[in-house]
Amino acid sequence: MKKIPVSEQNERMKPSASSAPSTVTDQIDTDDAMSGLQADLDRFRDLALRSQADFENYKKRCQREKEEAVKYANTSLLERLVTIIDNFELGLSAAKGEGENSAIYSGMSMVLKQLNDFLADNGLQPVEAEGQPFDPKLHEAIGHEPSDTIPENHVIRQTRRGYRFKDRLLRPSSVVVSKGSAAA
Repeated sequence: MKKIPVSEQNERMKPSASSAPSTVTDQIDTDDAMSGLQADLDRFRDLALRSQADFENYKKRCQREKEEAVKYANTSLLERLVTIIDNFELGLSAAKGEGENSAIYSGMSMVLKQLNDFLADNGLQPVEAEGQPFDPKLHEAIGHEPSDTIPENHVIRQTRRGYRFKDRLLRPSSVVVSKGSAAA
């Protein structure tokens, strides 16, 4: 009997690829595992893309909110300032009673003009109301009166001026609205 080296014996004992039993179930299990892994990969890829898109949207929203906060940062200051302007205008009306040529009236008029110019330069604009059609987005109706000269649903007079700050309404105008002719 011929002696075979151990390494050669080991080689002979290993099943060859052609002699290995290849069953259909082994192949199906492999295909199922591959398709499961592919489905997981697709799901995680989709999740990563969605997360990235959500993060980009979040960054854009934060940037917009920051720009808006900077743009309207002076809103509360201006709201308080327009109340002071209202009182200043009342004082100007009282000074007008002394005569439009008085030093007090002309001085207060100049200060009011400078103040209004400054506010206009910073984006504050008065809302025109008298004679305009009533608009609930711009006007706050505090009363209705009959009028033969002003058409129905138009502003007869303004009792408190409204203001816009840039593209937003800062304060609505308080107005009296016509309810048409008294004869009707």
